[in-house]
Amino acid sequence: RKLTGNIKRSNTLVVFINQLRHKIGVMMPGQSPEVTTGGNALKFYASVRLDIRRIGAIKKGDEIIGNQTKIKVVKNKLAPPFKQVITEIL
Repeated sequence: RKLTGNIKRSNTLVVFINQLRHKIGVMMPGQSPEVTTGGNALKFYASVRLDIRRIGAIKKGDEIIGNQTKIKVVKNKLAPPFKQVITEIL
């Protein structure tokens, strides 16, 4: 929260990387068994949140040269949210 004013004035992009943890005992349908660590502040103040997951490997012969990745927009204050794309990261 303290950084948002300075970030906006300096016309800067800040990227935070986080990991998912499994919630224990979540059995309800429609509720995700995953949670991000670090509290709720980043979820609230972020303009764009992406869920990036590896869905496969890209191989050249026997060597892995990249990853096939699914990117889902979880939150977007700047454009319509909930879009998805499958792309390659080499």
